[in-house]
Amino acid sequence: MTEKNRITVGIYGQQYTIVGTDSANHIRHVASLVDEKMRDIRSQNPSLDTSKLAVLTAVNAVHDYLKLQEKIEILENQLQQLKD
Repeated sequence: MTEKNRITVGIYGQQYTIVGTDSANHIRHVASLVDEKMRDIRSQNPSLDTSKLAVLTAVNAVHDYLKLQEKIEILENQLQQLKD
């Protein structure tokens, strides 16, 4: 059984307890990136309430994730072509 870490982190002025199997440093790093992204978006859209800010941050994160998945797929296809 994998050991779970329980870490309390601050994101946009709120405390959250995150439970996961990743290292405490990784969890803190992820929380820091989320906090940074929320603050960046807020600086560009000061009228957003926290709920809308959180949703917009999530949309941006998923968008970035999907773009990276597309790049990985392209690179994997190129690698496969080189092997063939």
